[in-house]
Amino acid sequence: MPETIKVLVEGGKATQAPPLGPTLAQLKINVGQVITKINEKTKDFAGMQVSVEITVKPDKSFDIKVGTPPVSELIKKELNLKKLAKTPWKEQVPKEGEEKAEPFSASLSFEQVLKIAKAKIDALGTRNLKAAVKQVVASCVSCGVLVEGKSPKEIIKDINNGKFDEKMSE
Repeated sequence: MPETIKVLVEGGKATQAPPLGPTLAQLKINVGQVITKINEKTKDFAGMQVSVEITVKPDKSFDIKVGTPPVSELIKKELNLKKLAKTPWKEQVPKEGEEKAEPFSASLSFEQVLKIAKAKIDALGTRNLKAAVKQVVASCVSCGVLVEGKSPKEIIKDINNGKFDEKMSE
């Protein structure tokens, strides 16, 4: 019967240290090989905690499933921010180097939104890229982040009107 191990690791930085190494060693599999595979699969999430599920089969082969960080974490990573708005309906995230947000705050490009949507499409419960993009843009509202320098609500209207269809089909 397969054994399943669930852990939280920093993207690209899994190690043989506890708790992962000893747990894998008990299952008598090549720990170094598993760690290398985890780091390879999580390298795009460097600096973020990522959930990893390792399934070890009776023949000592293994499968690794990598979860994705929350959309808000991916937004922070894309904008290189340490934190997002505490009360987004009252404040926006300041641009890098500013102490307080002016009328225009941190803003994602549509390409960044698309990148996040593609990374999260499975976790968002849709196969439709347009729906995934709209979910990411909607998350920007609660994060206090603009998209293309505009309110995320305006961007959703633009998406519904087909303004970004060409970019989504590339």
